[in-house]
Amino acid sequence: MKLNLTRFFTVRKVLSLLLICAIAYSTYSIYYKVKYWGFSLSPKAVTDVWTVDAKISFRALGGDVKVSLAVPNDRDGFKILSEEIVAKGYKITQDKINSRVVLEGKDKTGKQNLYYRLSIYDDAQNVALNSLLPAKINRPILSEEETIQMRKIWELSELQKGDKIQKAILAINQEVNNPTMSLILPLDHTAKEFAEKVIQVLAYKRIPARIARTIKLEEGRKTEKPDIMLEAYYDGHWTLYDLNTAKIGLPKNWVIIQRGGVSLLDVKGGEDSTVVFSVLKSVASPLKMAEHRAKAHDELWSYNYSMYTLPVFEQNTLKWLMIFPLAILVVVIMRNVVGVSTMGTFTPMLLAMALVRTGFWPGLICFSVMIALGLVMRALVAKLNLLLVPRISFVVIFVILLIQVLTVVGYRLNYTIVSSAIFFPIIITAWIIERASITWEEEGAVNTLKEILFTFITAVVTYFVISNEYVRHVMFAFNELNLVILFVVMLLGTYTGYRVTELMRFAPLIHKEN
Repeated sequence: MKLNLTRFFTVRKVLSLLLICAIAYSTYSIYYKVKYWGFSLSPKAVTDVWTVDAKISFRALGGDVKVSLAVPNDRDGFKILSEEIVAKGYKITQDKINSRVVLEGKDKTGKQNLYYRLSIYDDAQNVALNSLLPAKINRPILSEEETIQMRKIWELSELQKGDKIQKAILAINQEVNNPTMSLILPLDHTAKEFAEKVIQVLAYKRIPARIARTIKLEEGRKTEKPDIMLEAYYDGHWTLYDLNTAKIGLPKNWVIIQRGGVSLLDVKGGEDSTVVFSVLKSVASPLKMAEHRAKAHDELWSYNYSMYTLPVFEQNTLKWLMIFPLAILVVVIMRNVVGVSTMGTFTPMLLAMALVRTGFWPGLICFSVMIALGLVMRALVAKLNLLLVPRISFVVIFVILLIQVLTVVGYRLNYTIVSSAIFFPIIITAWIIERASITWEEEGAVNTLKEILFTFITAVVTYFVISNEYVRHVMFAFNELNLVILFVVMLLGTYTGYRVTELMRFAPLIHKEN
């Protein structure tokens, strides 16, 4: 028995399969752009770009100077957009291993001001590092009183909630005002001393821990002392802890300046050294940040071959082209599914594009006036019995002269409705006038007015679709959706059923049979 392949490979089935493939590809592409390029479905979405300035001040003693400053790195959950160092007369080197910037100068005397600026984005709440394994921890050598206090803290920790590190932090905070606690921690202790004591308590149980210096990303913030947090190695990974509340992780919009290390700033050959951090905030669109995100994820090759690398002028042109397929889909649905008849196949789409430029009501009123005057002039010239080409040429020239007059009048009267005329397609306008005149002569005024009305309705529906800011953004940012529209249009081309207007027309017959 022969297998009838045409039964399985009909046009509609093939197009349906291609549509499914297009949807799958578009879905993956959208996911890819959102994940790796940071695109958003909202045109109003912005990316916060934080600039952290560190001003280093000290007094040089007249000899060689060496300044070492701990700096963040892009392994800390955020990405570095730019890095700048202003230090005239200093040699600049970066220690990537220890995340420090080293500045060296010769024969420096008097007051010195050095600047380090870092722009970061996509803060991810600074997830702790998982890849760096800690060194082996030895238990601290304690006196008899300190050993008793240490055991008491761990006994109290069993009454707390959380993991082992959280319990220890809460227990120390609970006993911090206890007079006996002064044996191992002074009552007037600093945040750094408290953190060092927590590290010692954890070392008693051979749990590695280190200090993490952090800065809150807050507009206009200025501080000389970064906040102190704790980072402990527990259950096979490093975890950040708040020393006051024992909560895990950093709050949103915080940045780690230093992990571990002895000091934040080291100055050799100078005295009275200080470092002041200030924070500024700016915003950028996801499209502008896409290249940086692609580079951060080693996906720059795919971005380089996208249309988002084109100059701004070309991108603005493509923004309009990317919306055309959606406008075409609306026209196809209105003609092939709803069943309306328009003056030309894609005339409503071009009219809708013009309305986007002029504004809805100004453009609609101006276009109506042009069509009305054009029909009057076309009716007058019809009595001259001109040939087809000269007759259409007359209408085109008349439309041009009409646009010229309306534009000048609109400019002088500062009337935007009239000045909007310049944005309408001249040839399309003239063709509508000619088509309407011929239809009027052959089919009567009713059919002509119906076609003009349906043309306006289709143009209005198309206008409200393509004028939406979110729709335009999505169609440009995720232009692979046009591939889906392509196969949807082709599938609509296989539809041979009744249109909505036909169902309405035959409804009386159905009621009569019932």
